[in-house]
Amino acid sequence: MLIKIKASSECKEHEVSDEKFYRSRRSFITQSVPAIAASSLAPGLLLSACDAKTASDTPSSDPASKASTPKADTLTPYQDITTYNNFYEFGTDKADPAIHAKNFKVSPWTIRVEGEAKHIGTYALDDLIAPHPEQERIYRLRCVEAWSMVIPWMGFPLADLIKRLEPNSKAKYVQFETLADAKQMPGLRSTVLKWPYVEALRLDEAMHPLTLLATGIYGKSLLGQNGAPIRLVVPWKYGFKSIKSIVAIRFTEKQPNTSWNLRSPREYGFYSNVNPTVNHPRWSQKKERRIGEFRKRETLMFNGYEEVASLYSAMDLKKHT
Repeated sequence: MLIKIKASSECKEHEVSDEKFYRSRRSFITQSVPAIAASSLAPGLLLSACDAKTASDTPSSDPASKASTPKADTLTPYQDITTYNNFYEFGTDKADPAIHAKNFKVSPWTIRVEGEAKHIGTYALDDLIAPHPEQERIYRLRCVEAWSMVIPWMGFPLADLIKRLEPNSKAKYVQFETLADAKQMPGLRSTVLKWPYVEALRLDEAMHPLTLLATGIYGKSLLGQNGAPIRLVVPWKYGFKSIKSIVAIRFTEKQPNTSWNLRSPREYGFYSNVNPTVNHPRWSQKKERRIGEFRKRETLMFNGYEEVASLYSAMDLKKHT
């Protein structure tokens, strides 16, 4: 079945301006409920099911996170979301992923689970995701390049999967790895990054209710350029933290490497929280350009998701970028 869970900072459906598309999207969701419900009954592979949790509506008391949520956020059109992309495995130009991912093969798909967890092994994607009811989450996406979108994701909380995998007491971080298939991904010929692409979160960040494993947008399956068949979405961090086309999940005791931090530690910190008070060395982060808008808007601390501030209450966010 379809479960919709919203935190206080999330974009609201009634604020979406494109009523025609909104109505067609709601019709699609209504027609999809039976299929989604049926798929949610499939058993996991040697894993126990777990209960979904709702996102906390309690705002943080951290003064640094008191930026206000925008009064209205218009959904970014599907056309823009699927043609304006950063996915360097398919090319470094914004248009490259949509061009080169047209025939991207996403089935069959397996994910390796490694490291400090009870249920390590290689799993078929369907066996990992089938026990989890699909939810719709409308999230802001803020790129480190100072542009942004508002995207209606379909997926489920990463925390639900992590609980089933049962990381042990040594696990402090979780690292993710993107597919690196040179036959399908011409961008791998570039030396701009070390392949395969890897990203990571602290375990408490990964377990936060806002952290999502996404399998769709606008009620449709993800396209290759958007990270099909499954990707991470961490809405309070810059977009490059939301790794695409995941083939491995790795639990570690020590802080693992991340691709952009390896490329340029001075420019891309491990945490990479959206923070308008800390500029990128080559540009300001105080404002952003929402795709489809002419004027720039103020960037919000944690991208407006105040409820995550408690994760960093003991940290200097200018030092730990």
